[in-house]
Amino acid sequence: MEDKIFPFNDLFERTFEKLKVRNAVSGGEEMLRLRAYEKLQNLVTRGLVEKIGKEYKGNKRVREAHSEFAAAED
Repeated sequence: MEDKIFPFNDLFERTFEKLKVRNAVSGGEEMLRLRAYEKLQNLVTRGLVEKIGKEYKGNKRVREAHSEFAAAED
């Protein structure tokens, strides 16, 4: 994840497709897009994702945060 840069629309489309497969989409696409953008901005504010223009790049702390969350779930 650290070496890839994604525009928001690409990130959203990937996420939306995965949610549709899991049948976890509710509230409509536009509402989901707004919620995803808000969550992404929270990650930027927390320093877990770097915003480069209109593109986003995860940094090392994203993996650390994900690993800590996964460990807490187990």
